[in-house]
Amino acid sequence: MTSEEFNTLTKAQLKRCEDVLCTKADEYATDDRLHNFKQAALLQEVTSATALKGMMCKHTISVYDMIKGVEEGKEYPLALWNEKITDSMNYLLLLWAIVNEDKEAKSGLVLVPNK
Repeated sequence: MTSEEFNTLTKAQLKRCEDVLCTKADEYATDDRLHNFKQAALLQEVTSATALKGMMCKHTISVYDMIKGVEEGKEYPLALWNEKITDSMNYLLLLWAIVNEDKEAKSGLVLVPNK
């Protein structure tokens, strides 16, 4: 894969992540985009990050199962790979938001990724 092909693929994937996060916001969130994770944390008496970890685990297992399936000769459509990978990436983005919000609440600092 050339650098140009990789860059195109990456940009398209990041756009898909953004599109899904924006669509799911209407379905799963209130004015607080992290509402469901906070509520799950309260129900389970854990942190928001721990609640997210439990939800993300399902998606991680699905990706691992697909990788194992390929090793065993199974094939999966690219659309399914894209769905699973997008979900996994989005959970990490949501985790970043939770970590950022927690740090901001404790220190007044807002974390931003390095450019």
